[in-house]
Amino acid sequence: MTLRETLAYRPNVGIVLFNGKGEIFMARRADLPGDIWQFPQGGIDEGEEPEQAVWREMKEEIGTNNAAMIGKRDGWFLYDLPDHLIGKALHGKYRGQKQQWFLFRFTGHDSDIKLDTFEEIEFTTWRWVPPEDILSGAYNLGFKKEVYERLLPDILAIYQAAPKA
Repeated sequence: MTLRETLAYRPNVGIVLFNGKGEIFMARRADLPGDIWQFPQGGIDEGEEPEQAVWREMKEEIGTNNAAMIGKRDGWFLYDLPDHLIGKALHGKYRGQKQQWFLFRFTGHDSDIKLDTFEEIEFTTWRWVPPEDILSGAYNLGFKKEVYERLLPDILAIYQAAPKA
């Protein structure tokens, strides 16, 4: 049995935050070399429901909860870490993550977004990105590029079906 096979998936929530133009919030990781960009996401604490976790993570990672939930991807989305990160990333405890993804419409002002309000800073900078640019190669997504290639069609279908504000 390999180390990967002995490890569980970490319960996690993902946040896809759309602005009024249909652009998506993306941010550059503070803790990874190589200018890696991603959507906000974070672990589900023991005893916490995914919907509680997503609001907590949004506040911790981007400093605001000025958003309205517009949808959720059904089921758990699983991904494995690349081999070179097994036993290292996610405190070495997990083989990857099982995620529930939530979609939000941002209801605040860009000035409400503050990346430095929590003791553990996740991101160094952020921007609104047109959905078609996410997979274009303009942003280094690291190993999560494959995750986003699988995830993005579902996210965009949910967004397009959601009532517009």
